[in-house]
Amino acid sequence: MRKLADLDRIRRFMRAVGRAAPVETRLYFTGGATAVLLGWRSTTVDVDIRFFPETDQVFRAVPRLKEDLKINIELVSPSDFIPELPGWRERSLFVTHEGRISFYHYDPYSQALAKIERHHSQDLTDVEALGRGGWIEPETLMRLFAAIESKLIRYPAIDPRSFRQAVVRVADSLKQRGRQTRTDQ
Repeated sequence: MRKLADLDRIRRFMRAVGRAAPVETRLYFTGGATAVLLGWRSTTVDVDIRFFPETDQVFRAVPRLKEDLKINIELVSPSDFIPELPGWRERSLFVTHEGRISFYHYDPYSQALAKIERHHSQDLTDVEALGRGGWIEPETLMRLFAAIESKLIRYPAIDPRSFRQAVVRVADSLKQRGRQTRTDQ
């Protein structure tokens, strides 16, 4: 039986997968793993990852680590759900280095837009936490959404109009929260 992934399990995963990589590799956390590592959640159901370059050794290590650590590991990233944002690698946040793997949080803006598109309540809570932590700014969120908006035609499950409306609502909420924080100080 798999368990929720807490900070200890995620760190154990990092050490173990770091030993498996045969070459320098970048591994990107997304979703709940980012929330746990950055501290606004204590656990997550899945450790969502994407790594480059993709090597057979790391792919082979994942099922073993799932069993050894009793956690769910999913090979998924925001670009599986929305168009890839320009500059996402440069905006990804460095976590640490283990073995031959450098660990990063996948670009917070990519994560936020994918979560806004999914529109689950936990996702929207995570987007609020990204804003409160200063990892996303409303103006940049809108600019990056505009950069991918024309590419949404390649994602037929997404309704571009309602997605845009949701992004505007979130950006407005982040702006309002920022104004409240400044007046409360």
